[in-house]
Amino acid sequence: MKQLDILLVKPGSQKQLYGDLSKFKLTGIEPPMWAALMAASMRDKKYDVKLYDAEVEGWTYEQTAVQIHEANPRLVVVVVSGTNPSASTMNMTGAGEILSALKRRNPHVKTALTGLHPSALPERTLDEEDVDYVIVGEAIRSLPGLMMAINSNELPYGVPGIWYRDGKQIVGNPRAELIDTLDDLPMPAWELLPMEHYRAHNWHCFDNIAAREPYGVIYTSLGCPYKCSFCCINALFGKPGIRYRSPKKVIEEIDYLVNSWNIRNIKILDEMFVLKESHVVEICDLIIERGYDLNMWAYARVNTVNERMLAKMRQAGIRWVAYGFESGSATVLDDVTKGYRFEKIDSVVEMTYNAGLYIGANFMFGLPEDDLVSMQATLDLAKSINAEWANFNVTMAYPGSSLYDQAIHQGWPLPDTWQGYSQYAFDTLPLPTRYLTGSEVLEFRDAAFVEYFSRPEYLSKIETTFGRATEDYICEMVSRSLKRKYLPQPASIIM
Repeated sequence: MKQLDILLVKPGSQKQLYGDLSKFKLTGIEPPMWAALMAASMRDKKYDVKLYDAEVEGWTYEQTAVQIHEANPRLVVVVVSGTNPSASTMNMTGAGEILSALKRRNPHVKTALTGLHPSALPERTLDEEDVDYVIVGEAIRSLPGLMMAINSNELPYGVPGIWYRDGKQIVGNPRAELIDTLDDLPMPAWELLPMEHYRAHNWHCFDNIAAREPYGVIYTSLGCPYKCSFCCINALFGKPGIRYRSPKKVIEEIDYLVNSWNIRNIKILDEMFVLKESHVVEICDLIIERGYDLNMWAYARVNTVNERMLAKMRQAGIRWVAYGFESGSATVLDDVTKGYRFEKIDSVVEMTYNAGLYIGANFMFGLPEDDLVSMQATLDLAKSINAEWANFNVTMAYPGSSLYDQAIHQGWPLPDTWQGYSQYAFDTLPLPTRYLTGSEVLEFRDAAFVEYFSRPEYLSKIETTFGRATEDYICEMVSRSLKRKYLPQPASIIM
């Protein structure tokens, strides 16, 4: 029997990362786009490929290792790239557990880690984890060379993007060039995954909270041209920038998801979908021509939207727009180079609501210049917008961000574990600010969450917009408090 060439694995544990909220199914479970893209690319090169998603299967780390061992691959690649910048680092605990369990069963199997976090910290990852290779960057151009080296029983000398050990020395090859023509890539190998079992985020389906499955994701561009200090996304790509996929390729994939998997709920993965007007409008027009009944959402910036794009998006079935408002303080925003004019918020919110779109509003507590006054201003801004959904995040210094480099240089306290970078984990530990400890920031955030979603103004809007069942769901959600381990932190403040 021919040995399997490559097995790609998405690690993950809802219980570990989201605590008791995992029982409530508050969060989404998204199909692993990067792993599926790598699988399709390697299959096109005539390699035998399998793809496992431990999160959607509900496997423990030990069960995942057993499944990998039984598949008997030449190379195992654990892919820790989620579909947002925060999803990689928090999954490193699970990735490490899986690799260690696998090596106990089969010390000779070749293993690799790739994704955003390993790309940000390749040497540390190789040093700390029980893994043979780290693949930096998009990995698609690196995998064929790595497979050739493994099949030849050689070290991957000169293979772009590969970090490895040569004796006791760690060697890092320069990363591969970015894929400049995205249309040259195949469609992700969605058929290798249990697509019927992926689940949209709860708010994405407020119009029908019981219909969160099936769920799909697409990308229309890769990269981000902005340089927010708290964001780590460009650690994967090596530099700011954006590359576009043609609308023709995008609609082909939407056709596939709709017609092959009966998918209605779709997330557009782009870090910044609402940016290039011609790109947005052409994709929307192609969807409109088909008459699909979709429930989609996408990211935008306050300074990139206009009425024409919003109108087209709503007509195409993009029902939610996620804005990174981040803070209610212009001073706090300027400090992290967010790059939009604070006074534009009101007009953009009004424009979005007038277009018939729902808003997913993103806010951050604990940015470096935050104090209790500025964080209250952020909560007050959230209340004034009164978005159908609001994410209240604490500031994390994610590896790959300039904020992480600053934290390391200044000796600011960081989580003791990678799962501590999860927003909802028991051991979540945000950065302190110049005026507050991380514990104070986290306490404010959790109280703000309850306050926002318990307000009569908000609940009335939800009942009017989505119905009583969704309002009841939100009340149940708020009643489920998070368990937190407020780790001891020094009283001294960031200087």
